[in-house]
Amino acid sequence: MADIFAERLRAVRELRKMSQSDLAKKSGLMPSAVSHFETGRRSPSFANLKALSDALKVTTDYLIGRSDEMHVSSAVSSKLLRHAEKMSDEDLDTITRMAEMMAKKQTKKE
Repeated sequence: MADIFAERLRAVRELRKMSQSDLAKKSGLMPSAVSHFETGRRSPSFANLKALSDALKVTTDYLIGRSDEMHVSSAVSSKLLRHAEKMSDEDLDTITRMAEMMAKKQTKKE
């Protein structure tokens, strides 16, 4: 788990355009802890794993290698769904097109 976790943690952090310090601040951890996790010198506790996945908006399963699909966390999905339930069909179509364009833009950068 340590190797895949370290690799995915770094990759997702970079994808989100965050420094180790940014991730530490957002997750409530020390920057040295993030560094240790990314180099594989330490493994996170369950609480730290959850804090990192919440900060990066991905599932814990993705970070530890139980899933190869980088889905957004359920907290993010729930928040989006709550907003979507209040939108018109036209607004939902607009948001969907925007999301598709943003995803394509990100894919081109990679």
